[in-house]
Amino acid sequence: MSLPSPLSRRTFLHSAGTGVAALGLAPGPARAAAEPIRQGRLIDPARKLNLACIGCGGKGVSDVTGVSGENIVALCDVDAAQARQIFGRFPKVPKYQDYRRMLRELDDRIDAVTISTPDHTHHAIAMLAISLGKHVFVQKPMARLVGETRDLLLAARRHRVVTQMGNQGHAGEGVRLAREWVQAGLIGSVREVHVWTKKMELGPYKSAVKSRPAPGEQPPATLDWNLWNGPAPARPYSAEYHPRRWRNWWDFGGGALGDIGCHTIDAPFYALDLGAPEWMQADCAPTNGETFPDWSVITYQFPARGTQPPVRLTWHDGGKLPPRPPGLEPERTLEERYGYYFLGDSGVIYDPSEKCASPRLLPEARMREAKLPPKTIPRVPGGDPFKEWIAACKGGPVPGSSFEYAAPLTEAVMLGNVALRAPGRRLRWDAANLRLPDAPELERHLRAEPRAF
Repeated sequence: MSLPSPLSRRTFLHSAGTGVAALGLAPGPARAAAEPIRQGRLIDPARKLNLACIGCGGKGVSDVTGVSGENIVALCDVDAAQARQIFGRFPKVPKYQDYRRMLRELDDRIDAVTISTPDHTHHAIAMLAISLGKHVFVQKPMARLVGETRDLLLAARRHRVVTQMGNQGHAGEGVRLAREWVQAGLIGSVREVHVWTKKMELGPYKSAVKSRPAPGEQPPATLDWNLWNGPAPARPYSAEYHPRRWRNWWDFGGGALGDIGCHTIDAPFYALDLGAPEWMQADCAPTNGETFPDWSVITYQFPARGTQPPVRLTWHDGGKLPPRPPGLEPERTLEERYGYYFLGDSGVIYDPSEKCASPRLLPEARMREAKLPPKTIPRVPGGDPFKEWIAACKGGPVPGSSFEYAAPLTEAVMLGNVALRAPGRRLRWDAANLRLPDAPELERHLRAEPRAF
């Protein structure tokens, strides 16, 4: 889906050029304006991609592993202790704490980067890499804020780089089956969708504290706290943030929705061609401005698309569950950890998985008896999003979760977090102009002024 630009050319050039200037590559506005736009270069399929991996602990472990068949030329992590496993696997590869220094020193050796860092740093890192003409694989959500997501889409177009967001399920079989079944009319017109997760309650991500920790904790000697804090407003170090519970803090993460939404909303968004919502409204536990509420129910209204009717999609988290889908057998328990279902005029698709991997018709008797439509959507070999992206960097097909798809999906997902800022209010959304016509005071939550660090 193409999104119209709300930015002027001058504004965008300033935004995209900021990182380049910080590297000393453009000493002033006049030269920046005269510099040719650096564009991504397709790589000879006969050679390996030269990759720099930013973020090597946590999710970075599997991400670096996923691209390890290529030529890894640099590794970067703000915390050497968290990166110990990956750093140890590549003893001869240069190691960095600051991605800016890495990109400055190894610029001509790097074709592409992977970004597996906390959400609040995705925009800054990806914007700099893109402005230098590097292809980018960035973990979901591709940015923490709606305006940042739009920035990245525009930058990727301008610099013609190959992009992919790490919502791994989009490369898999499940989302393709869901789209083929819906588009073939297997369950009739879909007007209602429910999506849910309980993952924040089950993993080590949720903070027990509800207010900002008191200063006084010392960061580990292996951690550069200023770099970890990055563009977010400065605050003292606390183990409540790093390495695991940053997701639950507004300044750093996206809560349950930011963590899982780009996974579980992927199949509905793709199968139904949802695009931008008309409005969003949230109901949630009490909020404090620091951490995400303990639970939320967020409703999105999407307009009609061609012959498809309007769709109401409801997100549930924190133990709030949707109604049982029609056709789910009485002896079967609704999977509480995560899932989605489509409620069609003549049937239900139910998927109790995190990454939209297991769609089923309800009841199971219908799944056994139904004549399923042919598989018409090209499959990704092995369902591997890294190989899909790498192949695209070498001239292959555009990845399924390139920013052209991932940006509209991420914007829709993260608009739910904007709705959490005003529980109970219906917020109309003007996607073309990045505006909230009935709540202009909330537009400050669409983007943030980055801290110099």
